[in-house]
Amino acid sequence: MLEPVEAEFAKPPIYNDAQEEVFQSEETEEPNAITHAANNLTRVETREGRQASPTHSQSSTLQNNRVAAKLDDPEKGGYQKTADGKILVTFDVGEDPKEWTKFHKLATITASTLCLTVALGSAMPTGDLPGAAEGLHVSDEVIYLTITLFVAGFGIGPLFFAPLSELYGRQPVYMVSIIFYFFFTLPSCLAKNVATTLAGRMIAGIASSAPFTNVGGTIADVWAVQDRGIPMAIYSSTLFMGPCLGPLFGGWISLKTGTWRWIYWVLFITIGASCILCLFNPETLAPVLLRKKAKKLNKQHNTDAYTTEADLHRPSFRTAITTALIRPFVMMVEPIIILFTFYLSFVYALLYATFFAFPIAFEEIRGWNMGMTGVSFVSIIASFFILLRTEADSLPQIGIFLANVLIMPLQERLYRKYTAKHGSSPEGRLYTMMIGAIVLPPALFILAFTSYPGVSWVGPCICGIMFGFAMVSIYISGNSYIVDSYSNVAASAISSKNMIRSFVGASVPLWITQLFHNLGFQYAGLFLALVSVILMPIPFFFFWKGAWVRSKSDKANR
Repeated sequence: MLEPVEAEFAKPPIYNDAQEEVFQSEETEEPNAITHAANNLTRVETREGRQASPTHSQSSTLQNNRVAAKLDDPEKGGYQKTADGKILVTFDVGEDPKEWTKFHKLATITASTLCLTVALGSAMPTGDLPGAAEGLHVSDEVIYLTITLFVAGFGIGPLFFAPLSELYGRQPVYMVSIIFYFFFTLPSCLAKNVATTLAGRMIAGIASSAPFTNVGGTIADVWAVQDRGIPMAIYSSTLFMGPCLGPLFGGWISLKTGTWRWIYWVLFITIGASCILCLFNPETLAPVLLRKKAKKLNKQHNTDAYTTEADLHRPSFRTAITTALIRPFVMMVEPIIILFTFYLSFVYALLYATFFAFPIAFEEIRGWNMGMTGVSFVSIIASFFILLRTEADSLPQIGIFLANVLIMPLQERLYRKYTAKHGSSPEGRLYTMMIGAIVLPPALFILAFTSYPGVSWVGPCICGIMFGFAMVSIYISGNSYIVDSYSNVAASAISSKNMIRSFVGASVPLWITQLFHNLGFQYAGLFLALVSVILMPIPFFFFWKGAWVRSKSDKANR
């Protein structure tokens, strides 16, 4: 194979046989023959399935000719003309987000850090809820509303943020969301009464909810279906890592500073850092990028002829909002959404249940302080590194020794094998969910029957590792399956799931302590374990019958 420098002077040009055939078939009498040939050549696939491209100097010349052709004759240059004379702008090579370099695509994963910041906000105050109740002179049940209202906001905000992101792009919505989250966390830092705290928490919860819906859309914007596993694993893990880090950070912050208010101040500073990071997150939504390109071309050529196909059929703002408010409720009757939402909501509720179950198991039963109780959540966090290691062997080797003990099939490798045999199908994403469904019930049984005063703390911590592993594996697969099954309406599908999940999670602080105190820790844990057993068949059913279920839906991918 010729080296790049030699290729510059190679004669004839180094095209493969298929490219040469296309090149020779062009009519050289046409002024734009080279442009036509270049356009066709870039579409010829190599044996590896990737598009072949000319050498650097040839590419530069052909690109200049292509641009000139598009300006003189849009149809010959690659753009299409509508009946009313409008020119439909399309992506040139490399402009489509799905054609970005791997490094550029990985930059979009920074959006997942916004999810981590939001998830921290939902859990850090649990580090010292009794202290906040005492400081604001209210009961424990009232102070629990600071968690309930914040999490409930996760279900309301996406109804508005999802359509706004489709109209104006991902980046502006991220920015507005995180800024409002930043400012409405401040009342909790300074509040003199509980009403101010609750109002600030509710608005902050609504404002901060955009990343939970839009990050899934961002991943779908830039990653091909077969490559979404790693980004979805990182995204889903942040949803759980934040809530587990929250009690750890919150407990020690309150213990070392002597006041619960510093929990909110540290959160306030963290959100501010996320605002700065958000500035560097690129726009990924294709229609918005094309709209910007059309606007630039119109300005350059002093015309309004350039437009996009999406803008030709662009709904009004009112129609878009109305559709976005209605579609998530329409999606709720989809069998996939119903069953997966029920399962994922249960898993999400279990996560918030641990915020109150672990303090009972370690503080009330074993007499630990709030800081050490927060450390117990490390057992859950450790499982995330197991999952990230096993999701793709290209990720850093964090926790690899644990992965070798609790190894599970490599999700991405199994998915590729599945698609090689059956074609691209969402069902290939369900391997880890099936494993998680099997691991979850034993984890809950262990938690229930090792929480006695005379039993070592090791038992609940082993449960934490198993529970975290099962929880994240279920959620990663579940999220991936929903996005792949409803890629055309992924934002609405995720919004529908998030709304129900958030309301279920928000309700947990209002009843979970009563459940454990009234039934007893062991019987309450047994009840949750039995529910997980009932839900266990869901991923197995969809693995075998998912294609049939999707074939009956007019919204799911066939």
